[in-house]
Amino acid sequence: MTDLLPVLAGLGFGLSLIVAIGAQNAFVLRQGLLRRHVLAVVVVCALSDAVLIALGISGLGLVFERLPVLMVIARIAGAAFLIVYGFLAARRALRPAALGEEGPRSSAGLAATITTALALTWLNPHVYLDTVVLLGSVANSRGDARWLFGLGAMAGSVIWFTALGFGARLLQPIFARPGAWRVLDGIIALVMLTIAASLLLGL
Repeated sequence: MTDLLPVLAGLGFGLSLIVAIGAQNAFVLRQGLLRRHVLAVVVVCALSDAVLIALGISGLGLVFERLPVLMVIARIAGAAFLIVYGFLAARRALRPAALGEEGPRSSAGLAATITTALALTWLNPHVYLDTVVLLGSVANSRGDARWLFGLGAMAGSVIWFTALGFGARLLQPIFARPGAWRVLDGIIALVMLTIAASLLLGL
């Protein structure tokens, strides 16, 4: 039972970091609504989180603290990608289509979808700050139980992305109308461009 405590603590802490409106979650939600490559997106996001958590526990966070230029590079690259993705979402919002019509049906292929999921994860500096630095520091404060804590956090990512990706289909009746896609893509554009602005202003 005592071994479960750090796992549960890691689960709760991991969920507290990941359950928020952000670029990655917005993308997973949209793919879930489209029912396009959902499993691939969930696996990529959850596996990426697991790798980042493991790196944080292994001490990579210290590297970012000692070499701040790495975060500057990540901020610039991440902002550039988010600006492009944000404008694409804004363009979709101006020309919405219901599920089954030309817009949502013409989603990207598997390779492009996986590439986007990887970019939204690995080009986001907030991921490194939250997962590698913050979560890694909290995990390492638990001494020998740090990997159990990390295991709980990894489980939280799997649970969240699975629920978000595959649970999104419950909202499909709402998104049968073009107006719903206009709102969603408008929110996605706002989120992406806001995050990009915060990255650049933080330089």
